[in-house]
Amino acid sequence: MILKAAETVFAEAGFGGATMQLIADMAGLPKANLHYYFATKEALYRAVVERIFRIWLTAANVMDDAAGPAEGIGAYIDAKLEISRRHANGSKVWASEVMHGAPVIQDYLETTLRDWTAGRAAVIRRWIAEGKMAEVNPEHLLYMLWASTQHYADFGHQIEVLNGGPLSEADWTAAKASVKEIILRGIGALPPS
Repeated sequence: MILKAAETVFAEAGFGGATMQLIADMAGLPKANLHYYFATKEALYRAVVERIFRIWLTAANVMDDAAGPAEGIGAYIDAKLEISRRHANGSKVWASEVMHGAPVIQDYLETTLRDWTAGRAAVIRRWIAEGKMAEVNPEHLLYMLWASTQHYADFGHQIEVLNGGPLSEADWTAAKASVKEIILRGIGALPPS
């Protein structure tokens, strides 16, 4: 409850505009209770950023044992789009943090994310070597996957305006199918249509 409330306030107000009182109000708690769990706004912010980061890292586990890119990257796209749907504010907080030079999470970028990216790039290189997909730069493929899936969270307002309202269940299903089709066909992981 606290992390969800903080996620919303940080996404809407940014780190500088967020206050512990706003977060406490959003969570329906006295401010003293909030401070019991998180002594500072910085500690709470870091917990929000760590939460979305862990969710994203877990989503990518589907790639590790997948038979090939159609299965692994396809499942990863599904998972990432579902995260954009269910954790849009967490994604927005992460995006804002990175756009501001990652003052709080630079250590994650230099360690955990770098190691994670190297591990997923190795999986992609293996699929390339096995002839299961076109020879592409694995890191740039990962950047493209992040951009195309997180766009639905980070620019959700724009999508809703262009869609004429929030995406329906059918719209989310179509988005997943379209993103997978475009990317998987583009990297040669699907047979020609």
